[in-house]
Amino acid sequence: MFHRPLSALVLSTLPFASLADVTGTYYVQGRNADGSAYDGRLTLMQQGDTVAADWLVGGTAYSGYGPLEGRVLTINWAPGQAPVVYVTMPDGTLHGTWADGLALEKATPE
Repeated sequence: MFHRPLSALVLSTLPFASLADVTGTYYVQGRNADGSAYDGRLTLMQQGDTVAADWLVGGTAYSGYGPLEGRVLTINWAPGQAPVVYVTMPDGTLHGTWADGLALEKATPE
């Protein structure tokens, strides 16, 4: 007799996760890899599973883009730099890390 593995049965009954809608303006607070604090603004524009990001932090503008895969948003923002990786939270905030995990950022919808 054939038995389906329990994990396959459980996974087949779960609803497919829909893409989060991250479009909007966010207030960001973070810590650089050296431990110094910063704050600023982040604007996200989403088209399907691709997101464009524009930050304004300390008078300096940064931009990038990348995929939104489920709850994980990965933004490539500078050649040779590790991407910013955010997790979308149920309350709409984005919790992120960058600089290979040495820096942190929280983005709160405005």
